[in-house]
Amino acid sequence: MAEISEAPDSDSSKLLGSDSKAPQRPDSEPEFDPKLMRKTKPGLKRLFLTFSVLFSFLLGFPFLWKSVEIYRSPLPFREIDSLSTQLRSDTLLFPLHFHALFVGFDSDPDRLRWSILSEITKLTSQNPKCSDNYTLRPTSSPHSSSYQCGSVTGDDFVQNDDVVVDERLASVFGGKNNEYSMAVVKGVSERAVVGKYRHAWMVVGDGSDVEMAVVKVAEVLIKVFINGGREEGLIRNEFMPVGADGKIVLSFNLLNADPHDWVYDWDFEKIDDTLLTPMIEALGPVANISVESQVLYHTPKASFSYWNQKLESYVFSTKDLPFLVNSNEWHLDTSIAAGGRSKILQFAVYVPSAKECPLLLQLPNGEISKTNGFISPMWGGVIVWNPQGCLKDSEFKPSAKNIIPIQQDLENMFEVFIGQFRQLFGFKSLNVYTGASGDWNLLPSERGFTEWELDVLSRQHTCFNLLSCATTLGSLSRLVQSLPRMIIKDEIGKQVKLSLEAAKLALSNASSGVYEFSAASSSQARSLAEDAFFHPSIMSVSYYSFEHCFAVYSPFFLPVSMHVVLAALRELRRYKQEKAKYLAWKAKANTAT
Repeated sequence: MAEISEAPDSDSSKLLGSDSKAPQRPDSEPEFDPKLMRKTKPGLKRLFLTFSVLFSFLLGFPFLWKSVEIYRSPLPFREIDSLSTQLRSDTLLFPLHFHALFVGFDSDPDRLRWSILSEITKLTSQNPKCSDNYTLRPTSSPHSSSYQCGSVTGDDFVQNDDVVVDERLASVFGGKNNEYSMAVVKGVSERAVVGKYRHAWMVVGDGSDVEMAVVKVAEVLIKVFINGGREEGLIRNEFMPVGADGKIVLSFNLLNADPHDWVYDWDFEKIDDTLLTPMIEALGPVANISVESQVLYHTPKASFSYWNQKLESYVFSTKDLPFLVNSNEWHLDTSIAAGGRSKILQFAVYVPSAKECPLLLQLPNGEISKTNGFISPMWGGVIVWNPQGCLKDSEFKPSAKNIIPIQQDLENMFEVFIGQFRQLFGFKSLNVYTGASGDWNLLPSERGFTEWELDVLSRQHTCFNLLSCATTLGSLSRLVQSLPRMIIKDEIGKQVKLSLEAAKLALSNASSGVYEFSAASSSQARSLAEDAFFHPSIMSVSYYSFEHCFAVYSPFFLPVSMHVVLAALRELRRYKQEKAKYLAWKAKANTAT
């Protein structure tokens, strides 16, 4: 039988209902909001791990920066600025000592000195960069003047050859590097001569005025011994045929226009030993000169010539000179020794073919050139050489190989080449200087350049080289300081230091009047400065700016770095929020108690 359960009584159901309810909080416990509070203190483990990753990235940046560091040799910027300031503010002075000797005159030396200095002041041109600091010592004697090595009398200039007088004065005066002498003697045959050393002399008539002699003395001292006898409009010093490295390559070329007519060769070694070597040694302080030669065939000219019945020759005029050099057929640039910034001067002997021989150069005044040659500034010179009886030779010896006679033609050619070389340096090829007071005969030197001409070149090249050196080093200094990530190797720093030392030595030698050493030192200073400025490593592929460095490496490190930084910021913000919740709960708990 089924059991019937009894319904619970009301008391028990009340008791059960009361037990099922949640226990009530005591009145002293504060209310807790889980969104705004937390009872436990937030941990630092997550924050520590996140910032450890961030710091590891930050510690890696110095190693990265070191790995992409550009090596820069320290440069003496202060010394470079000091040299530039010194050459820009102070005028470079070359000491010169003039001695004027008047034989047969009874004049007051002080009055002569004042008169000569007055005339010198009128003729002196002011150069803001380089000038001459000259002193003058006049001497006047009625009969003769004695020196340590001899005496000078009027008889020395009577019926004597100019070369003999020149050697005589050289033995008496001595002629140091910066001392120039001028002798004025009364005589019968008037003449004015400038020797190949460092002196000149002038023979005037018995009734000549001393004031006129003073004018001529001042003119030869300034116009010849200082300016080199150059006129306005001649080649300026910055256009001298010397390379930036102080080297010149003289390339001599013998051009056979048509070898089917004839072939000519030359004995270049003998000419090199007798004529070129003394000139090269004389110009050693100014430039380092090397010589090469070659013989070319099938080298026709690019211009046209016409037959002149009166001259019985083919003639080309000066208007045809720009087209005479055939750059397509004349392969002259064959030197491998003239690398870098060396200057190459081409000297060509053109042997015309039989169908245009003899070939003559007609000057603008209608006359035929005596040298049958011309120069091209900064390029070189050309001589047209017509073989003796070339029409006859072309008929009977069409393929014969001949040697140019040394005594007859080859020496004359190279004497013309030396004259052209002098013109490229700004000197005259003629041995006459025409001044305001008259003509002066210039004695030639077997070395191609006289001693006073070498002094002029040394002074001018010293001035130009020092200014160029200071400009180049100043440009390099500004370039290096403006580009902080440019590669500066130790070789560049060494070249700059050696250039500064050579420049200081050149300044010291120039101030002392040692022109040869000052020219050599200044050339070395300029060459080293140019080598440092044009060093290949300066503009190599390893050079880049900071912006370039950032653009190269940012794609590799920026994405990861940004995530790490953002994660650290988020974790820091979360920690601050959790800590604020804990502090809020703690403050409320303290308030409740």
